[in-house]
Amino acid sequence: MTENLFYFLSSLTLLCALMVVISKNPVHSVLFLIITFFTISGHYILLNAQFLAAVNIIVYAGAIMVLFLFVIMFLNVSKQTESHAKVSVLSKVAGVIAGGLLFVVMIAALKDSVIEGYNPDTYNSQVGMVENLGQVLFTEYLLPFELASVLFLVAMVGAVMLGKKEAGEQHF
Repeated sequence: MTENLFYFLSSLTLLCALMVVISKNPVHSVLFLIITFFTISGHYILLNAQFLAAVNIIVYAGAIMVLFLFVIMFLNVSKQTESHAKVSVLSKVAGVIAGGLLFVVMIAALKDSVIEGYNPDTYNSQVGMVENLGQVLFTEYLLPFELASVLFLVAMVGAVMLGKKEAGEQHF
C-alpha cells in the first residue's frame, strides 16, 4: 500500500513539475507548482516527517504561491505581450547544453551512492516527529536557534522603522 502510494505521488510530482516548465500560461504554471508542493508534502508524510510536511504546505503552498500569483496578476500578462517574445536559436541551444550538463553532473553525483535497504533492527520510527526535532533544536543547536530568533527580531524592528511615516513627511 505504501509503495503504491509512493509511486503514485512520485509520478504525479514529476508530471506536475514538468507541466510547470511546459505550461504557456503563468497562472497554470503556478497551479501546477502548488500541486507539486502538495505531493512533496505527501512524500514527507511517507517519510514520517509530519512537521516538514506542515511547514511545506504553510510556507510554500500558502505564502509563496500567493506571492507568485500576486506578481503574475500584477504584471497583467496578456496574449499580445506573449506573442512578441521570440526566443533565438542560440538561446535554445544554450538551454539544451546547460540542461545536458546538469544531467551529467547529477548522474556523476549519484553513480557512487549506495541505497541502503530497510533494517528493522536500526529503524527509529520517531525520527521526523516534532518532539524529537524540538529536542535537537533546543539542545544541540540552541545557539544558532537563538541567533536566528534575534536576527528575525532585528529584521521586524527594521521593517517597522522603514515603514513608519514621520510627521509632515509625504509620499508621492
